[in-house]
Amino acid sequence: MKQTDDGKDMNIRFEYSPESFSGTEPDFAVEICNKVMQELKADKDNKVILNLPSTVEGSTPNGYADQIEYFCKALPNRESAIISLHPHNDRGTAVAAAELALMAGAERIEGTLFGNGERTGNVDLVTLALNLYTQAVDPELDFSDINSVKKVYESTTKMIVGERHPYAGELVFTAFSGSHQDAINKGKIYMKESETEYWEIPYLPIDPADVGREYEPIIRINSQSGKGGAAFIMQNDFGYELPKNMHPEFGIMVKAACDKSKREISSEEIFAIFKEEYLEINMPYKLVKHKIYEESTESEEASSTVHMDCIISANGREISVESTGNGPINAFTSIMKNITGMDIKFISYSEHAITAGSDAKAVSYIEIAMNGGKRYFGVGISHNINVASIRAVLCAVNRAVRDVEK
Repeated sequence: MKQTDDGKDMNIRFEYSPESFSGTEPDFAVEICNKVMQELKADKDNKVILNLPSTVEGSTPNGYADQIEYFCKALPNRESAIISLHPHNDRGTAVAAAELALMAGAERIEGTLFGNGERTGNVDLVTLALNLYTQAVDPELDFSDINSVKKVYESTTKMIVGERHPYAGELVFTAFSGSHQDAINKGKIYMKESETEYWEIPYLPIDPADVGREYEPIIRINSQSGKGGAAFIMQNDFGYELPKNMHPEFGIMVKAACDKSKREISSEEIFAIFKEEYLEINMPYKLVKHKIYEESTESEEASSTVHMDCIISANGREISVESTGNGPINAFTSIMKNITGMDIKFISYSEHAITAGSDAKAVSYIEIAMNGGKRYFGVGISHNINVASIRAVLCAVNRAVRDVEK
């Protein structure tokens, strides 16, 4: 105080920290801090910071909060003090202790970025602030570009932020579990369809974009991933909206690739599996040439008949065939029944555009059952939706025949 007597034009605030606060009898801590406030002539306009440490985190978080609450109630001239917290992380619960102690009456917290400090570190201000943010409390700290904060921290301290560190870790906004992936995917679809103004995606307490992270890497695929994860990658990264019934079939292929590689696989690798299994399978049957024309009648219940002439290559041998049906899929399925001698039953069909504009392509998904048994999906792509459907049937048949030959 003597050194500040001449500093009349300076705005100086004193802080006192009873270093062994959490290990001291509470009444004695109150007595000492009160004497310090008196010596510093604390009043409402000249408040003193009383910084109360949890030096080696000697109690549970609620125990520390109880001490803070008691201190706040027992301290004379309370309105002349700013109660501050200085939690350490020796028990690994510094963030919880800080949150509870704030609710118990504290007004200020001393901490560090990413919990840097002696032993197990001080309370992590990044986690603490963003925890408050998730509860609609503005911490008044800007972590909207958490990656930059992390980069500066690591370059200056030579410490590494763990990959599972809350909010900033590499794997924080990542789901490997199949059930989590499915829930995230459903949440994303719900938000898009409902146009809700709220962030409502399971397993993601905040929008990754709020801290400068990206949404794309949230779903990561390894051997523990479920059927929904691969489907999410196909839709989110490549625009293929696989039918729900197709998820298990494709998920098994992706899991097998993970098991074989014994590692996480990338979205590009997942698409390569899809491409090889559905888009590049052209044996033993291949469509060489086709012609489709339609006859229709005008009546209250209009009906039409589709005629189809095709040249099919079967293991390199070209076969000319024709058929009729109530649509291109029905007509072409009949053709493939005749060529293969198999009972091919149509199960389901879906389609969507995968590019925009006048040059848009359509993708068709066909599900068939072979000889009343196992079901197979086929995928076809073309600017013409009828051609896409024909290619999808051909893909499904080729996959079924290949399976039988194995």
